[in-house]
Amino acid sequence: MDDPSLSSSVDVDKGFAIAFVVFLFLFLIVMIFRCGKLVKNPYKASFTTTEPCLS
Repeated sequence: MDDPSLSSSVDVDKGFAIAFVVFLFLFLIVMIFRCGKLVKNPYKASFTTTEPCLS
């Protein structure tokens, strides 16, 4: 009575959970590199400046 194709398919909730964890790790890796650049050179890495650009 059980359909064999249904049991071999990927669980949707498990797929969403795995995708969420993968995207979370990618986001954390990107943030680690951005924070590392900010610590290495804080003046060059900052996006917002309070002073007007003179050049």
